[in-house]
Amino acid sequence: MIEIVTVPTPSLGDRSYLATDGEVALVIDPQRDIDRILAVAAGRGVRVTHVFETHIHNDYLSGGLALASVTGATYHVNAADEVAFGRIGIGDCDVVPVGASMRVRVIATPGHTFTHLTYALEDTATGQAVAVFTGGSLLHGSTGRPDLLGAEHSGALAAAQHASARRLAAMLPAAAAVHPTHGFGSFCAPAGSGAGESTIGEELLLNPALTLEEDQYVASLLASLDEYPAYYARMAPANAAGPDAPSLNPPAAASAAQIARRVAAGEWVVDLRPRRAFAAGHLPGSLSFEHGDSLVTNLGWLLPAGSPLTLIGDDPGQVADAQRDLARIGVDEITGAVAGGPAGWGRRQLRSYPVSDFAGLTAAWRQHPVTVLDVRRRLEWSESHIVGALHIPLHHLPGRLPDLPPGPIWVHCQAGYRASVAASLLDAAGRDVTAIDDDYDRAAPAGLPLTSAPVTAAARG
Repeated sequence: MIEIVTVPTPSLGDRSYLATDGEVALVIDPQRDIDRILAVAAGRGVRVTHVFETHIHNDYLSGGLALASVTGATYHVNAADEVAFGRIGIGDCDVVPVGASMRVRVIATPGHTFTHLTYALEDTATGQAVAVFTGGSLLHGSTGRPDLLGAEHSGALAAAQHASARRLAAMLPAAAAVHPTHGFGSFCAPAGSGAGESTIGEELLLNPALTLEEDQYVASLLASLDEYPAYYARMAPANAAGPDAPSLNPPAAASAAQIARRVAAGEWVVDLRPRRAFAAGHLPGSLSFEHGDSLVTNLGWLLPAGSPLTLIGDDPGQVADAQRDLARIGVDEITGAVAGGPAGWGRRQLRSYPVSDFAGLTAAWRQHPVTVLDVRRRLEWSESHIVGALHIPLHHLPGRLPDLPPGPIWVHCQAGYRASVAASLLDAAGRDVTAIDDDYDRAAPAGLPLTSAPVTAAARG
């Protein structure tokens, strides 16, 4: 019997997979921290003999090359992909035996990239495909986005996604489980995708790529695309070069005085503690990126490439978890860390700023004019925003700080995380800021007037 183990990475909205017959195992799209895969294999007493990549990834660094090196597994990558490392080149219609019980059928599925491959896992005893690993092709309720290789290719790749989804549906049995890599919060997938599990039969009923005609699907897919993180531009070249496994050794301890010098030198000092704890007291010049599933994409989006980084956390475990998260997107330049809250920071003066909600904004607005800053992305703003609010998406804010009007600023997003990051940027710049830690759905009940705006073309990065 074939067992498929999902290895999720919720902080990136991705999944890797290990499939085994009890003796040997194959792995699909492993992340850079391969110790998780090795632990799964060891726990089942199986050998990893084959590693497959569905495509050259744009949202994380692959662990495929490192995993193959450590285990002695064969490493399978599309023969059409230009890479700087040794691999077994594969292509459409190839069949790869894995042990005595499994085989992998290679299916070309261009759309997310031009050279994207999907892998149908077949039970050799029955000859039937029991599962299909679709990478960024057919997702649960959608397909992967087609614009990561450049806007000039978006239309053609969107049409290719439609054709690839239909090819998979025609080739595979309705009972075959669909196991995508993206679509669980990843920016590689359009908003709204990401059901926990699905089959080809279920996708035939609900996936727009399989229910809409090509022109309708292409139009709807392109209209659903919003901006994606700037660090994506660095992932594909690094993956083509062949990433190594990360070093997850604890960073050196840093003192408050060292942190002050790093801030003065323009280095990034990131506080991982809960955002309300940060607002109540933090080291001057540090920035709030509360540790959790929102950390890596938001910090990776804003952090300049190659910048040295110092982390402040509640404890060493929190720092280690953040270090692992960041290593998955190639942020390895962690030059120091501090564990513990303000009680351990000596007599150094701390900064703080108020935190409120949309009801508080309504009350403040009635007393005196304030600037309301909305740091959500383009499609969120277009769908609904507060009348009179200023719109600067969070990832544009560092470069737009001089453009902000004088006076108090109340900053909000959809649920509070991005507002906390923005508030810390404003506080570090010496602005009078209030962070709105509230759900945007409460804005209208709080008495704030809302409106919408036509969707405009996205600016990447």
